[in-house]
Amino acid sequence: QVQLVESGGGLVQAGGSLRLSCAASGSIFSINAMGWYRQAPGKQRELVATITTGGSTIYADSVKGRTTISRDNAKNTVYLQMNSLKPEDTAVYYCALSEGWYIRVSSAYWGQGTQVTVSS
Repeated sequence: QVQLVESGGGLVQAGGSLRLSCAASGSIFSINAMGWYRQAPGKQRELVATITTGGSTIYADSVKGRTTISRDNAKNTVYLQMNSLKPEDTAVYYCALSEGWYIRVSSAYWGQGTQVTVSS
């Protein structure tokens, strides 16, 4: 079993920044992908960014240039630095982890979610 605990969400004005963290514990695979997804009210959960153990990253077009995902493999922690935040970034942000090189949404481990609210 793997447990994921997110932190760092909150309320921020448009143009501001937030840094989300997600710490994984338990039986963590040596090769894994961790990432962030988000879900706004009335919308489907969508990819924000993912990163593999080796450091390969994927970003959604909507956050490219404003967001950086990184990880500390020694701490089994993934970070999401979000800059130039927009009201449309408002959502619950979920951390995910899968064995292997990419997130398998249907079988991934998920955190409880952290709310990010961007005011205009």
